[in-house]
Amino acid sequence: MNFAIASPDIALTAELQRKIDNKTKPLGALGELERLALKVGLVQQTLSPRLDQPQMIVFAGDHGAARAGVSAFPQDVTWQMVENFLAGGAAINVFARANGLGLSVVDAGVAHDFGPRDGLIDAKVAPGTRNYLDEPAMTAAERDSALARGAALARELAAAGCKVVGFGEMGIGNTAAASLLTHHLTGTPLADCIGRGTGLDDPGLARKRELLARAAARAGLPATATGGGEHALAVLAEFGGFEIAMMAGAMLGAAEAGLVLLVDGFIVGSAFLVAARLQPAIVDYAVFCHRSAEPGHQAQLAALGATPLIDLGLRLGEGTGAALAWPLLRAAVAFLDEMASFESAGVSEKA
Repeated sequence: MNFAIASPDIALTAELQRKIDNKTKPLGALGELERLALKVGLVQQTLSPRLDQPQMIVFAGDHGAARAGVSAFPQDVTWQMVENFLAGGAAINVFARANGLGLSVVDAGVAHDFGPRDGLIDAKVAPGTRNYLDEPAMTAAERDSALARGAALARELAAAGCKVVGFGEMGIGNTAAASLLTHHLTGTPLADCIGRGTGLDDPGLARKRELLARAAARAGLPATATGGGEHALAVLAEFGGFEIAMMAGAMLGAAEAGLVLLVDGFIVGSAFLVAARLQPAIVDYAVFCHRSAEPGHQAQLAALGATPLIDLGLRLGEGTGAALAWPLLRAAVAFLDEMASFESAGVSEKA
């Protein structure tokens, strides 16, 4: 896990802020867009940032615990939804097309043999994780392989000219894994991290809570907001999915390459928590796109000190919140680059 991520040099802050303030508007009138423009300028270390070749990556993987009843849907839905992505029919396909985003689908560990397919990146570590109710979800070697493969994918995107990457996921049972990760990496009570996921009814939600409490007790790891990288890696191996681990690696690789990261909701947020424990400076490269309706997402945002761009009551996953927030990032960079200054427009400034 030899990543080298430093916070962007803040020496450019004053000049960027001066450029923002001198636009033909009252000070601060564009609100969050101004803070967003400043962030992107600092990540790219320029007064004129670019968002070339924007890309969404959807990571898919299966979870051994899914067959124990932590989800309302059968495990086969994972591979069936991958087929839907490849056919262009899922929500993320629609939103990516509507907003001019490239889209890649990665088989990180689906329990299905797709064979060679156009549009599918085969990075499978194994056909699904083990059942964390009985044993760790993955070995240390499998975890590290997933992290490394994700980082390699991000570096390939950066080498091809990509400047901004958004993250999505698919994996039946992964809200349960995200709940366990969030509990252990933020110190939030487990019950407060568990939601209905794909639509559990009250008895289903009660069963999910009981199963996850059993998994946490089996592993016996501390739940703390102050744990370091080794703790995060241990938690990831115990409860994570291959899609979550590969996303964390891709986030680390993307930040190391200087890309802007579009962080989606709850499951993507759990991968980001792992990445942030390994390399805290990664937070400076992230745009937190939306507030999920899953209760555990509030704990993630609080732990990261993050304010999301939009709150639409979403809980679909797939990276849909990131795709919907993307136009706001484009608008922030566009006003920084194209909006007239008081001087260039011949407009009088405030007296």
